[in-house]
Amino acid sequence: MTDEVATRPTQQPNEASQAQSRAGAWTSAIAWPLASFAVLLLAWQWLVPLAGIPEYILPVPSAFFERLWTDRGLIFQHTLVTGNEIVLGFLMAAVISIPLGYIIVSVKILEKAIYPVIVFFQLVPKIAIAPLFVVWFGFGLFPKVLLTFLLCFFPTLVASMTGFRALDERVLYLTRSMGASAWQTFRYVRVPAALTYIFSGLKVSAVFAATGAIVGEFVGANAGLGYLLLRGTSFLDMPLIFACLVALSLVGILFSYLVDGLEVVLMPWQRKG
Repeated sequence: MTDEVATRPTQQPNEASQAQSRAGAWTSAIAWPLASFAVLLLAWQWLVPLAGIPEYILPVPSAFFERLWTDRGLIFQHTLVTGNEIVLGFLMAAVISIPLGYIIVSVKILEKAIYPVIVFFQLVPKIAIAPLFVVWFGFGLFPKVLLTFLLCFFPTLVASMTGFRALDERVLYLTRSMGASAWQTFRYVRVPAALTYIFSGLKVSAVFAATGAIVGEFVGANAGLGYLLLRGTSFLDMPLIFACLVALSLVGILFSYLVDGLEVVLMPWQRKG
């Protein structure tokens, strides 16, 4: 009884210090980027008028942030369209490329037969074939999702193949000797060992996803941030252009944080603190 009482005061400070360290880590992860952006925007706001650069060339941050607020309804509507294209294309790439990476690694003949074909099609510039998607599928949602999928597919596939191949074969022999089934080996050994590589590919794909959606909207669209950017460019509306760029950046940051959060949930053994 006395031992339990003696250990409680030492455990509580340790838990409190760990909570404080986690809170401090989150605060620093948010505060430092915000401080950097604040310094950048203040320097931009001050240096552009000082250099005599006209607004139709480079607007100051106060101008396009004001436009972002006044046209928030319009920009938000087009942001939802672009965000939908990004999410659908990214999810399609993840759902197809991760299982395909495991199948290619597991069946050696497929790796010799299919993977070179995939690499060959990957070498074709996606931006060059984007106009074909408009001719084939029109100006709707599907060509943008398809282009986003193609840009996200290969990085996720290569990362998945690397992750499933990285596991030491001796570990598989050990699981078989202990009587583990194929599903248990896949669920508790192969997938956890490959997740680090898979999420590396997903983080790269998250960056490409926004690029694919915007390029698809540039080629042919009647909605989305890419369409709004083209409309602002045709009228030399620089505040609108930069407001759309801010909205697109916020979408990319949010999407990147969602991928990071999913990594923390699915890989709790790598949590710090």
